[in-house]
Amino acid sequence: MTELLDPVTPGELLKEEFLEPLGISQYRLAKEIGVPAQRIGQIVLGRRAITADTDLRLCTFFGLSDGYWLRAQAAYDMEIARRKLEPELKKIRPWSAAAAL
Repeated sequence: MTELLDPVTPGELLKEEFLEPLGISQYRLAKEIGVPAQRIGQIVLGRRAITADTDLRLCTFFGLSDGYWLRAQAAYDMEIARRKLEPELKKIRPWSAAAAL
């Protein structure tokens, strides 16, 4: 059986695709977008989810379309839930109107 890699958290994405390549520290980012440094630190460590507030601030700072970070968070959350619920989901049969007759 193939072992799945852990899904990428929005914090990993932030750190590896934005902060490190641009040479921006977590502290500097926090100050630039007006949030506590602890918030950015927790997001990077995967201990805090992206909120609408944080999404809008990050999107404005990085010049991204609103919702970019929320979509990354939703994709991560869905993958975690899918993996957790997979055995239960396999037991669910899709509804068919024909089968109900």
